[in-house]
Amino acid sequence: MTLALRLPPQLASDLERKYFWWEPIGAAPRSEARLLAQAMSFATFAEGLELERNLGSDALADAMLSAEPGWIDPRSWEFWRGRLQRATGRALPETPPERAFDAEDL
Repeated sequence: MTLALRLPPQLASDLERKYFWWEPIGAAPRSEARLLAQAMSFATFAEGLELERNLGSDALADAMLSAEPGWIDPRSWEFWRGRLQRATGRALPETPPERAFDAEDL
């Protein structure tokens, strides 16, 4: 699933500056889903409420559903899952996506 929301450019820039302390890999910019997922993991409660007010609960639920393994930590996932399921009525997975490795591929 891809995130349908378009983040305002200033918000995207602010999220990237605040919640990413490493350079992107390659030349492609970070996705909006990645920016939101990182903020959902590291934002303070007040910052999270501000994101929810500005973007809406559905946009944050979409970010969760677009998340790749490691983007949202389990503690933050549980917090947002409960909050956003109640706000949106949408079913969200109980656990964040996990990496899967096949021993034959190693």
